[in-house]
Amino acid sequence: MQRRHCTLALAALLATALSRPALARDDDDGEFLILHARYGTEERNVNVTERLRELARQDRRFRLTNDVFGVDPDPGRTKTLRIFARDRQGRERSFDFREYDTVDGAQFIGWGGGRWGEGEWSRGWHGGPPRDEGRDSGEFTILYATYGTSRREVDVTDHLRELARRDQRFRLGNEVFGMDPDPGQTKRLRIVARDRGGRERSFEYREYDTVDGAQFVGWGRGDWGRGGDYGPGRPGGRLVIESASYGSDNRWIDATQALRAQARGDRFEAEVSNELVGYDPAPGQRKLLNVSFRLGNGPVNTVRVREGDRLRLP
Repeated sequence: MQRRHCTLALAALLATALSRPALARDDDDGEFLILHARYGTEERNVNVTERLRELARQDRRFRLTNDVFGVDPDPGRTKTLRIFARDRQGRERSFDFREYDTVDGAQFIGWGGGRWGEGEWSRGWHGGPPRDEGRDSGEFTILYATYGTSRREVDVTDHLRELARRDQRFRLGNEVFGMDPDPGQTKRLRIVARDRGGRERSFEYREYDTVDGAQFVGWGRGDWGRGGDYGPGRPGGRLVIESASYGSDNRWIDATQALRAQARGDRFEAEVSNELVGYDPAPGQRKLLNVSFRLGNGPVNTVRVREGDRLRLP
């Protein structure tokens, strides 16, 4: 009988000891369960799920560097740690940490115990099934989108993201966005994006055009256009070139796209020249550059600058 009591007491002590770490793991009560992790760039990246699990078991925050993972997948370029996870409602999303950021696992379920990321993962950098990778591997990353006219337009980035998640082409109209920003006028959808070289440009679709997102990175996932510094009405406002013409007398060319391709942020400065617009419409004559522009949702302004002088916007 005494031996039986001792055995029961020992079992109770062992159960208590084993349960203590689990009870103490308040930092493991996150909102997202990690499925997979990759490190690198879009073009070159590697699976680091196992190594991340080792780091997590140390239950610490760490600074993201090549040394942490012992690999540099794409030398000379800034790398990203991309963690794919699922929330408690079953929805999947990804978390990006850039090189030299501090990674904290507090938001992930079971971070300290490393009890995650052990299932099969056949997806790539974008998280979608392999068959979708081609559709989501466009050339331009969307920053923001607006719908309306030059005098009245609204930010439709969030609404466009919802449409994109359906991964479909759609016909542009007021009913798509549930609004008519400027009744009686032909509207346009303007998508401002950045290419892989970091250059910004805009894409315009007129009312009743068909919009296809194949050329945009991550279109079907809708994980774009979340930057707080972009879009009309946001602090500072983005510089928008409405129209531009360059020439003299009766010889003029449309310079709108040339200037839009070179516009950055909320300012633009350059010497007015043939090289700026890429053509000389009136050889031997001193030309003028007319530019209509606005900041965010502000009013449209027009400036005229002579060839050889500097254009400064705003």
